[in-house]
Amino acid sequence: MTSHVVSAHSEPTLTQALQFAESATQCTRHSMNCQAIVVGLLAALAAVVMGWVPEGKFDLAHGLLLCASSLVTASAASFVLGLVMIAVIVFSRHLNINPDNVATPIAASLGDLTTLALLSWIASLLFDAIDKQPWLAPTLILICLAVAPLWACVAFRNKHTKEVLKTGWTPVISAMLISSMGGLILDFTVANFKGIAVFQPVINGVGGNLVAVQASRISTSLHKDSHLGKLPAYASTVCLNPVTVFYSKWNHSRTARVLLMMVIPGHLIFSYTISYLQAGHTSLTPIFVVVYLTASLIQVVLLLYICHVMIHWMWTQHIDPDNSAIPYLTALGDLLGTSLLAIAFQLLYLVGDKDSDVGD
Repeated sequence: MTSHVVSAHSEPTLTQALQFAESATQCTRHSMNCQAIVVGLLAALAAVVMGWVPEGKFDLAHGLLLCASSLVTASAASFVLGLVMIAVIVFSRHLNINPDNVATPIAASLGDLTTLALLSWIASLLFDAIDKQPWLAPTLILICLAVAPLWACVAFRNKHTKEVLKTGWTPVISAMLISSMGGLILDFTVANFKGIAVFQPVINGVGGNLVAVQASRISTSLHKDSHLGKLPAYASTVCLNPVTVFYSKWNHSRTARVLLMMVIPGHLIFSYTISYLQAGHTSLTPIFVVVYLTASLIQVVLLLYICHVMIHWMWTQHIDPDNSAIPYLTALGDLLGTSLLAIAFQLLYLVGDKDSDVGD
């Protein structure tokens, strides 16, 4: 009886756990804000250049608006999502749910939704202020650039976030470049097949979320069973053949098979929801469904295999996969998904009646 009372009183409440998590992750949020500001600026500059080169003209006011919107959105979104992730992980542990199974998909989904909502809202406000308050956008840019070094200093002083700040730049910037390649492919393809635009977020979102779950689980397993730089006994080599990755007695092989089994039902639900809402320009004929699902399966198979190789290779190179793997994998998911979707639409166009409705 006494032991139960002591246990009950010694266990922190959910509110206390949230407060502890908030305190423990303040420096992480500073690191995220610093990286978000830098990457947001790079993304805005890339968008300005890509819009300027084809048209041959540059509007300074619109360029400043784009940069300011990107910087403010990146900073605000990283702050909001940091708080959401704290809550998700603490609630998951409180409900005895493995955070690896829910945290990354929620972060990815809410990340897109939150970022797009904030970007559209902030850009609208700044656009309305172009004529009346032309100083607003440059001021916001200067403020964001001024606070970025402060966030970096705070994060660098903390031993838990110092490594993230030092090693987290390459994955994030590389992921941005890889995703941009997928964006170029989409931009080229959507000019010919308008229906691809509504399926691209679906195939990329599903693939990215599934591989993020696998990446989190493998990384957590490595942290539990070994130390950085040395593979555990059950993972003696980095480059396994695909059959071993998907069909072995290893726990992560079973997880990979479960994730693969979720691809077809998930895409069918999303596809027929799109068709029911009449949101696309493509008819869901049997041949379209078969080709689309094949492309989706190929994407996830490739991502799960790359995930296995990448995370174990990073581990042998003393690189923490928690800090580096998921940006690469989700960006590769965007690139592979968009590329395979473009190939699928081109194939459907060739075997069909060669009109814009490739499903017809």
